[in-house]
Amino acid sequence: MTIDVENADSFNFSAPIQIRMSDLDPFAHVNNGVQCNYFDCGRSAYFEHVFNQQIDWTTLDLVLAHVELDFLKPIGIHDSIRCESKVYAMGNKSFKMIQQLRDTHSGDVKTVCHSVLVSIDRQTGTTKPVDEAYRKAIMNFETIFNS
Repeated sequence: MTIDVENADSFNFSAPIQIRMSDLDPFAHVNNGVQCNYFDCGRSAYFEHVFNQQIDWTTLDLVLAHVELDFLKPIGIHDSIRCESKVYAMGNKSFKMIQQLRDTHSGDVKTVCHSVLVSIDRQTGTTKPVDEAYRKAIMNFETIFNS
């Protein structure tokens, strides 16, 4: 499935991101590694919103198995950024997300993140089917699963 990253309306969820001075690299841009943290924050906020509960990452049975970032435009200290997040594919033991950092003033997409999250059994470390409550909440939230 192709997601239109230029279209903010294709995302049902976004969270504001606070840029700090310590996030900057020697070029006065937000460091690429720091942007990974922004996506983590956006992912956590997405799950808390969709699952309607505070997430405890020490007990949640989802792990990030793959992450791929495309840095399209630099992010500066004075940019106003939101992290838009969406689950766009659901498998038995994993699902795929797309996230993007969008400048709220210009509308420009600065960075795009594709990731895969896998459900694991914390006791054995092996994969397991995605929790049915998580699956249902995500599929009800994301309109692409309801069309």
